[in-house]
Amino acid sequence: MSRTYQHRKPDALFEPAEVGALRLANRIVMAPLTRNRAGPGLVPSPFAAEYYSQRASAGLIIAEATQISAQAQGYSGTPGCYTDAQVAGWRTVTDAVHAKGGKIVVQLWHTGRVSHTSFQKDGQAPVGPSAIRANTKTFVAGQGFVDCSMPRALELAELPGIVEDFRYASTRALEAGFDGVELHGAHGYLLDAFLRDGTNHRTDAYGGSIERRSRLLLEVTEACANAIGADRLGIRISPVSTAGDSHDSDPQPLFEHVVDRLNPLGLAYVHVVEGETGGARDSLPFDYAALRDRFKGVWMVNNGYDRQMASDAVASGCVDLVSFGRLLLANPDLVERFRKGAALNPLMEAATFYGGGAHGYTDYPTLDQLQKPSEPAPSPVT
Repeated sequence: MSRTYQHRKPDALFEPAEVGALRLANRIVMAPLTRNRAGPGLVPSPFAAEYYSQRASAGLIIAEATQISAQAQGYSGTPGCYTDAQVAGWRTVTDAVHAKGGKIVVQLWHTGRVSHTSFQKDGQAPVGPSAIRANTKTFVAGQGFVDCSMPRALELAELPGIVEDFRYASTRALEAGFDGVELHGAHGYLLDAFLRDGTNHRTDAYGGSIERRSRLLLEVTEACANAIGADRLGIRISPVSTAGDSHDSDPQPLFEHVVDRLNPLGLAYVHVVEGETGGARDSLPFDYAALRDRFKGVWMVNNGYDRQMASDAVASGCVDLVSFGRLLLANPDLVERFRKGAALNPLMEAATFYGGGAHGYTDYPTLDQLQKPSEPAPSPVT
């Protein structure tokens, strides 16, 4: 049976929100965006502090997907959060965001089978729930886009170590000054791959039934909640997205079970990608309302929302937060532009999305910069 939600004001998108331990200035969230600009040691880019602080007017920033361990890497130039140098690099970012009054959490991931031997110690195989190659590509510096490598199945005895890596990275994230953590349970990466019967063919306690396939995600969530506080922890899921070669024969009962188990943990939020990541919102049938009805906490949605859709969703009361990816990439002052109904910047060339330096990263103009009057012409000599 569907729940009844209390309607909000039409402009509630711009009102403050209580999200676990965090008080947000508005309900507009920057979605995690992989930009592949980390430097040596997978330390965040020297431009990252400026990039994120430019967008601090968003109610919440979710920093890009960040490795929990060396094994967790699947792409070139993605940062980590498990060494002292990485933590120090992130501290410059969080300090810059906080100096502008913003809130920022980091998304933690293990890419699992969406990886390549070049990222693994001694060229070993990546890991996954089962030895099934991901039918997708990853980016390797110097080689471009390449097929993912054949993974090996994680041994049962290795799984507590995966849980511990997530827990440890979550504590390092708070040391780095983040206000909280989002777990990446989406897009075919390790936690999502364990959930799906298309990628999890295990016959032990972590495979087979929905309950067993959900076990690793839930163990990681509980460990991180215990480590940093559930009110500083969120999780992202993508029930029907095929990103990362993710697929399941019956996602509705799978994700209803997951949300049922997450509900009593007291998490800060659940973040749901609706439809195909970066594509159609109705790519496969799925009852998102039924999923939302099972969760009593803060509900964040993502994928293809514009200003009107977001305003309507938040005003309805069934959605609490809306995250934006490319719109916030191209518009550091998206909140102000939404308030004023102003035109939005177009995206720069696609080559700037992943990798590179400041161009296409920190040089998108704000309204103030666009409206700044030009220098007056010199007075004629008389």
